[in-house]
Amino acid sequence: MARSTHRYRSRRAEGDAALRTRLKELAAKRMRFGYRRLTAMLVREGRQANHKRVYRLYREEGLAMRIRQRRRIRWSGVVASPAASKPNQRWSMDFVSDCVSTGTVIRMLTVVDDCTRECPVIEVDTSLGGLRVRRVLDRIASARGLPEAIVVDNGPEFRGRALAAWSEERGVRLEFIQPGKPVQNAFVESFNGRLRDECLNANWFTSLSDARRKIETWRQDYNQQRPHSSLNYMPPAEFARTRAEMQA
Repeated sequence: MARSTHRYRSRRAEGDAALRTRLKELAAKRMRFGYRRLTAMLVREGRQANHKRVYRLYREEGLAMRIRQRRRIRWSGVVASPAASKPNQRWSMDFVSDCVSTGTVIRMLTVVDDCTRECPVIEVDTSLGGLRVRRVLDRIASARGLPEAIVVDNGPEFRGRALAAWSEERGVRLEFIQPGKPVQNAFVESFNGRLRDECLNANWFTSLSDARRKIETWRQDYNQQRPHSSLNYMPPAEFARTRAEMQA
């Protein structure tokens, strides 16, 4: 037997120590992230890590979380509007509900850019009517302009006269999905799922102001730091800057 073979000792464990420690830190902070998104964050930090190596450590440390598989629902196909090809071309909008520790129900108006996946605002309050939605949209428009269209469901706040008048005045087309077809508003539905999983279910809100602060912190992190799988694991804000430079 060759001496080099007899005395060989693997150095993989030593090389993995620092990566393993950082992986555990990230996984503890972002409990709902899978190994691919954690890999993207490690690479963004400048670490030498491919997804196979991270997956091995991820499994060895028992970081994988069991995810309940949802039953797939079949639905008759509907011709969808063309996908947004540039930033600020089309937004999606919806409502999410939760509650604070006192039992008070709070509502959140979520708005998503269909192209960049950016979330320009999450408006949080105990009540959000049509007039409030108008003011929120005007506030967003003052910073980034208005889209050509906004995809919404058939809720009373969106079907009311207040938003219809705003749409006519601003020249923004409202695209209503079919009743019972949330898949037609997939971008904001996906965003709401991430909001629920990573923020609402992970935090305990003691008051309305506490909920606003924590939700806004999560929104900033979502836009600036969180790798998005459909954007080649780039954060939405970084993807938006890249698209703007390409179109300049």
